[in-house]
Amino acid sequence: MKKVLSIILGGGAGTRLYPLTKLRAKPAVPVAGKYRLIDIPVSNCINSEIFKIYVLTQFNSASLNRHIARTYNFTGFSDGFVEVLAAQQTPENPNWFQGTADAVRQYLWLMEEWDAEEYLILSGDHLYRMDYRLFIQRHKETGADITLSVIPIDERRASDFGLMKIDDSGRVIDFSEKPKGDALTKMRVDTSVLGLTKEQAQLQPYIASMGIYVFKKDVLFKLLRESIERTDFGKEIIPDASKDYNVQAYLFDDYWEDIGTIEAFYHANLELTRQPQPPFSFYDEKAPIYTRPRYLPPSKLLDCHITEAIIGEGCILKNCRIQHSVLGVRSRIESGCIIEESLLMGADFYQPYVERQCSLEKGNIPVGIGTDTIIRRAIVDKNARIGHDVKIINKDNVQEADRESQGFYIRSGIVVVLKNAVIHDGTII
Repeated sequence: MKKVLSIILGGGAGTRLYPLTKLRAKPAVPVAGKYRLIDIPVSNCINSEIFKIYVLTQFNSASLNRHIARTYNFTGFSDGFVEVLAAQQTPENPNWFQGTADAVRQYLWLMEEWDAEEYLILSGDHLYRMDYRLFIQRHKETGADITLSVIPIDERRASDFGLMKIDDSGRVIDFSEKPKGDALTKMRVDTSVLGLTKEQAQLQPYIASMGIYVFKKDVLFKLLRESIERTDFGKEIIPDASKDYNVQAYLFDDYWEDIGTIEAFYHANLELTRQPQPPFSFYDEKAPIYTRPRYLPPSKLLDCHITEAIIGEGCILKNCRIQHSVLGVRSRIESGCIIEESLLMGADFYQPYVERQCSLEKGNIPVGIGTDTIIRRAIVDKNARIGHDVKIINKDNVQEADRESQGFYIRSGIVVVLKNAVIHDGTII
C-alpha cells in the first residue's frame, strides 16, 4: 500500500446537512457521541495500511483542520500524513472547487509529487468499515484503469441511486441516474458475477455506486487534464471514460450508509443503539475507528433510568430518563429530564460549578439540559443552553421550518437545535 495515495472529498457547502454545517465543514460533523465523520474514511485508510491521505474541503474548515492536527500525527519515521487541502485562488485558477473532479484537478501539481501508482478517491460523509486492500487488489487483478466500489441493491431502493450495468467480466458498460420503470428494468445485472450467491443475486439484481474509486495514476491525470469542462467524477468523468477505458466494479456487501442528509444522519446515529446487534459497530478491535484522544473523566450517572443508549465520556446525568438516544462528550442533563430518540452532541468545555450557579441566580442558562425538560426526536448541537421545563417535541408535527432566530430548525420532522443556541425556560417547540 506504499504506492497508494488517498484523497478524501470533503464535499461542498453541506446544504443537505445544514444547520449542522453552519459553523463546520461536513467532514467535521460529530457522529456517534465522540467521533467526527472524517474519522471513518481516515480510519479505514489507516487500517488498510494507507498512510498518505489528503482531505479536500472549501467550507468552514477551521474545526476540521484543528481535529486532524490533534488526532492524526504519524511519527517522524514514516512519510505518512493526513492533511487538509482547502480551496485556494491561484494565478492559473481563480475559482473555487466546481465539483469532485475539479477539486482533485486543482491540486494535481501536489499529487504528482508522490511516488504513487494508484489514487484512492473517497467520500467524507459515509458510515462503513472497509478494507481498501481488497478493493485495490481487485483493481490490479482485473488490470482496470478505474475501479468503482458498488453495493448490491434490491428493486425497492434501486431508483434512489445512480445504477451501473456490467458485463460478464465485471466491466462497467452503462450508467443510469435514478432510473424508473423500463429504464430501471434495463439496469438489472447478474450480481453473482461479482461474488453474490445465486439467491442473493436474485434478491439484489442492481448495483449502485458508493462514490469510492481507484484510478491508475496516468489515467487519472490524463482524464482530468483533457476534460477541464467536466467537474464531477460520478456524473461526468467516469461515465465518459467507460467507453475507452477498462472500468471495473468491486462489490462491497456490508453495511454502508450515506449520511449526507439530516434524516439519514439522525437515523444512522440512533441505529448504533439497536439491540442486540447494531448494523454498524465501533467495537471492532481489529479495525478500530480512531479519533482525537480527549483524556476526559468517566461519565457520572446519578439515579438515572437508561435504555438503549450510547453515552460519551465526561457526561454528568442526574435523576433523568434516557431512552434510545446518543449523548456526546461532556453532556450535562439535570434532574427530571426525559430524553427520547434524540442525538445530543454534548459540549466543547465544562462550566465551573460557581459559574453555573451564578448563571442560574442571574437568570442565565448554563450549558446543558435544564431540569424537567423533555426532548424527543431531536438533534441538539454542541454547547446548546436549554433551560428549565422546556419541551422539544415538535408538538405540531411540522416537517420543515427555519427558526434560526429562535435557535432551531426542523428537517424531515426532526428538530435541530443550533450550536451555541439558547432555548429559554418554559419554551415549547
